[in-house]
Amino acid sequence: MPDLAPLWSPLQIGPTRLENRVALAPMTRISATAEGSATDRMVAYYEAFARGGFGLLITEGIYPDAAYGQGYLFQPGIATEEQAQAWGGVVGAVHASGAKIFAQLMHAGAQAQGNRFVDSTIGPSAVAPKGEQLGFYRGEGPYPVPAEITTEQMEDVRQGFVAAALRAEDAGFDGVEIHGANGYLLDQFLTDYLNLRTDEYGGSPANRVRFAGEICRAVRDAVGPETAVGIRISQAKVSDHDHRWSGGADEAEAIFSTLGATGIDFIHTTEYKATAPAFGDEGPSLAALAKQHSGLPVIANGHLDDPETALSMLNDGSADVVALGKAALANRDWPRRVRKDLPLDELDASLLAPVADVKDWELELS
Repeated sequence: MPDLAPLWSPLQIGPTRLENRVALAPMTRISATAEGSATDRMVAYYEAFARGGFGLLITEGIYPDAAYGQGYLFQPGIATEEQAQAWGGVVGAVHASGAKIFAQLMHAGAQAQGNRFVDSTIGPSAVAPKGEQLGFYRGEGPYPVPAEITTEQMEDVRQGFVAAALRAEDAGFDGVEIHGANGYLLDQFLTDYLNLRTDEYGGSPANRVRFAGEICRAVRDAVGPETAVGIRISQAKVSDHDHRWSGGADEAEAIFSTLGATGIDFIHTTEYKATAPAFGDEGPSLAALAKQHSGLPVIANGHLDDPETALSMLNDGSADVVALGKAALANRDWPRRVRKDLPLDELDASLLAPVADVKDWELELS
């Protein structure tokens, strides 16, 4: 067994000190109230990961506004003061167990499949996402064609992210992660076949990343110096697992250099395999490209379940933190088990059936 000490070394991300380099990746679990408030069930769920030794928890995607932001029914929000206060219980339990927690702010855009505020969707252009809505998130059938977002609506989205970040700060979160990945609104702007705009937000990679960059800068300027700010970036999507940036490494440079110049504190990349080349059969991973071109600390996610694989990303300098998803669901105490050289469990598929919510038996394990 190699020396796993780098996994347990502390790290500073902006104003936030992490006690180790192992994070819980954001995972949608649709277990809030119908009105979007966090519940006692969610408190117990997140508390278990903190007690299990994860240095950082990143929440599931939280919708930021009471308009087009919500993506799933029973998704938690932070669009109101009441919703923000409900998150206070989660934050308090996580802090009491010794971990830090970032709120992931997510605007679903055209990939929304359940929104209690509106019956339609918006996207950069009137182009529907590929594929079918997800049944385990209570969706069915193809995604509808969205309305093309107006410049006025884009300003509403910007202000929605800023207001949500300020509420998250007031609720005690250590940081916020802007969701720019996995096919949601900001990623739709990055995607050439979903973004057919002819204004300054369409066309070149520099234009397509402009909206995400503006939101990063606006949130960074709005929150105080004690709150970390970052963004999550991917190529693949919920609705298109095989998508790759058509501009390859040049497009990656344009995206990550722009985001790195906004004043944020970190970038979080997620790919099916975090260690795999971002383009083709060889070359650097997406995390390594983010590190190279942004100059920021990088959190990497994607099949890093095995401790040696996770360690390799720290040792080769392509990432500073590893984020675990399904491996964490299977082992809520993954850090503790790895430190004690205990066996790891495989994921129980019933966690995601019939819908991907928090199950009663999970809370019993807490």
